[in-house]
Amino acid sequence: MEKYHGIQIVYEDNHLLVVVKPPNMPTQADASGDPDLHSTMKRYIAEKYEKPGAVYLGLVHRLDRPVGGLVVLARTSKAADRLSEQVRAKTLARQYVAAVRGSAPERIELQDWLLKDERTNTVRAVAAGTPGAKDARLAWQKAGETDGLSLIRVKLFTGRSHQIRVQTSHAGFPIWGDARYGAGRPGEQIALWGAHLGLVHPTKKEELRFTALPPVDARPWRSFDEAIWAREAEILL
Repeated sequence: MEKYHGIQIVYEDNHLLVVVKPPNMPTQADASGDPDLHSTMKRYIAEKYEKPGAVYLGLVHRLDRPVGGLVVLARTSKAADRLSEQVRAKTLARQYVAAVRGSAPERIELQDWLLKDERTNTVRAVAAGTPGAKDARLAWQKAGETDGLSLIRVKLFTGRSHQIRVQTSHAGFPIWGDARYGAGRPGEQIALWGAHLGLVHPTKKEELRFTALPPVDARPWRSFDEAIWAREAEILL
């Protein structure tokens, strides 16, 4: 597959651009000033199609900076509006894989109330009814277990900031390598990845599904055998 500045391009047409965000790259420009996905892909469009003026590229969803995985960008305002409506209607389906510490339940659905501290950019689970807290729901299915780690497949029902990281940690199964919520150690890369993406094409109305697995030769993904990853590649949302 084509790459641009280390960003893998999975799908492209006149309305959509589906890419794999590398870990530790911001989805959009932030105070760090580091290269970000949104700006980089705008440059890609400008260069590839020799556009002299401003390039439109709509950002309709995000991944936390340390997290890698699939992101869809809109190349037209019509596509951005229709994809944003899918996000609001929860029909734009995002599914993640995570390696969590401990022997996770085979299947579980979690519901918590999450409160974000904007000053520290951290989120914590709080009691229901806490002012400013938002309802957060997800479900997971275990795909494998080895060496004190469980590989889980996570589906979101809400899209809260740091949701998967906070809810799995609060449940007692922190994500391996998560320095903020999982006691990750220096040098560890958080084991959370946006692996599956499903959407309805904004103009063709066709269902599109994409899969991009994490680098399975890297820690801790390599702890799980090839058969697990072969099955994971076939999982549909």
